[in-house]
Amino acid sequence: TKLAKEQEKLVRDWIQQAAKSFQPIPAIPSGSVTSKTYATALGSTIYQLQQAAKENSVNLPPQYYFSFQVQSSKLTLSPAGLDPLAAQLGEVKTIAEILFAARVNNLDGIQRVRVSDDDAQGLQSDYIDTRPITNDLAIITPYVISFRCFTPELARVVSGFATSPNPFLIKSVVVQPASGAATPDQTSGAPMTMDPRYGDPRHRYGQPNPDQPQPGPQATGKGGLQTVLKEQLLHVTMEVEIVKLLPKS
Repeated sequence: TKLAKEQEKLVRDWIQQAAKSFQPIPAIPSGSVTSKTYATALGSTIYQLQQAAKENSVNLPPQYYFSFQVQSSKLTLSPAGLDPLAAQLGEVKTIAEILFAARVNNLDGIQRVRVSDDDAQGLQSDYIDTRPITNDLAIITPYVISFRCFTPELARVVSGFATSPNPFLIKSVVVQPASGAATPDQTSGAPMTMDPRYGDPRHRYGQPNPDQPQPGPQATGKGGLQTVLKEQLLHVTMEVEIVKLLPKS
């Protein structure tokens, strides 16, 4: 009996500790949502994110609305989708703030799932075709983010999601040189897929990366250091999932 109580305490302590990483992201706006309150909150949040991007020297696409372009142009929204839209606005804001804190060079786009009738009229580039997954414990909602940065900023993005008090899971990371990144309308060879836990195995075992130009002989400047490797800008496509625990029964 004593051993069982000790094990039960260990499990409860672990649950309490793990719960710190599953803090829900507040919806924007919170509470009861109407078209008017959502429109006001959306305009304010978009402005805040645009200002935060400027303060952190992050470039955005022109007139970017962080995947809420169709909602920003409507005076009245479908009532059935207001609560899911409020939840997504809070989640997109949190994702964008992690990217801004990492000081990526460019935020090219955030894509979300469609949750309202109004989303059917939105830009295709604002959405992904996958759907949230619900199991016995949680709802898992996917997002896809595209950005350009160098390797230190990429490391800070991964660290930002890993250390967030909100339940982010990095599902996949696709990295390729920004100069050779394919647009959605182009077809090209398969990009390099990097598992963030291990990195590129070619680098770990000392093998050259065929996708990256190799440094040639460098001239030695007077009194200066020799250039061994020149960092190049990367285009990153990252699939991130948010885990929202279901209420306890």
